[in-house]
Amino acid sequence: MSSKVDYYELLSVSRDANGDEVKRAYRKLAMQYHPDKNPGDKTAEVKFREISEAYQILSDDQKRAAYDRYGHAAFDQNGGAGFGAGGFDFTGFPGGLSDILNEVFGDMMGGGGASARSSTGAQRGNDVRYDLELSLEEAFKGAEKTIKVATPLTCETCKGSGAKPGTSPTTCKQCGGAGKVRIQQGFFLMERSCPVCAGAGRVIEHACKDCKGQGRVRSERTLKTTIPAGVDTGTRIRIAGEGEAGLRGGSSGDLYVFIAVKPHAFLHRESANLLARVPISFVLASLGGVIEVPTLDGKPANLTLPEGSQPGQQFRLKGQGMSILQQGRTRGEATRGDLFVEISVETPINLSKKQKELLEEFEANTDVKKNNPQAHGFLERVKGFFAKENAEPKSEKPQSEKQSAKS
Repeated sequence: MSSKVDYYELLSVSRDANGDEVKRAYRKLAMQYHPDKNPGDKTAEVKFREISEAYQILSDDQKRAAYDRYGHAAFDQNGGAGFGAGGFDFTGFPGGLSDILNEVFGDMMGGGGASARSSTGAQRGNDVRYDLELSLEEAFKGAEKTIKVATPLTCETCKGSGAKPGTSPTTCKQCGGAGKVRIQQGFFLMERSCPVCAGAGRVIEHACKDCKGQGRVRSERTLKTTIPAGVDTGTRIRIAGEGEAGLRGGSSGDLYVFIAVKPHAFLHRESANLLARVPISFVLASLGGVIEVPTLDGKPANLTLPEGSQPGQQFRLKGQGMSILQQGRTRGEATRGDLFVEISVETPINLSKKQKELLEEFEANTDVKKNNPQAHGFLERVKGFFAKENAEPKSEKPQSEKQSAKS
């Protein structure tokens, strides 16, 4: 590369460009000129080397400061910056060319630079989901449930090593324990998982007979878990360390118990409140009285209905609803919701002759305006509507239509 070519001009950035701007500019140009996209194009190869040299200098604060002060003279072949008579040298980057790829192209290829490099050490086990159905009473009171979960567990025979007792895994000779190997692909060096050890970094020569070298065996466990009062469908309970066993000494995952509350025969849940729909006779609705309402406390609650209770009317029993989950609740808040009782008035059927006579007598002695104000108001509005329709004058036909009718 000619010492007269300005690094800032090569990357098309201003002299006050920050590190992110320099990196973006280099990435754009590198994608355009790298040799894999321009096979056999010597001009593109030279251009790629030039912009890579510029990026190495301008992405390093100390080298950039030296370049801003002394120009190319700060990096002649005696300056130790890695550029000699033989051309551009990638050894100026820690780890060589593969680190350039990780740093600059990592986000394009699914990685995240150096911070995203995979580890060949211990691997945490996966989390496990368990679905648990509860009755509304269990969700209200809380419960201790025994569950059975089938997951991979650490092999007791080899203690998770995967090797036959008395033996140990050995370091993979192919990758030297790194779990990755480098391969040449065109102009670039690429890292891939080691094909011999599958990325583990070690090889098991004599596998454990029980786990077949996996270090884990699938087994069913019986666990006890405490369900707090107030849980609802969708509530998730975490049991730490009870998921799948880890690999190569890694920690176990967690077990998540997902709650589903079954419908109740009489009560409908709405968050922390409960709703009960209770049918009553029209006599009870008319005269008022006391009814029994189902609750989750194990005994019915008494509700006094006033005279003239109407269908669909709701009555509130404070503090007779669901338990409120303690998690996130502050001191002094209510621990239970409310119970709402909605009544429906049932019209009697299969009446006897005597009952019909009594109802006819009742009807004959009923003052509709006084005893049935809603029905009376509705009938009056209907009468007014039709009276208005009949009182509106009909529009006369135009004179031309009358004359044509006579003719």
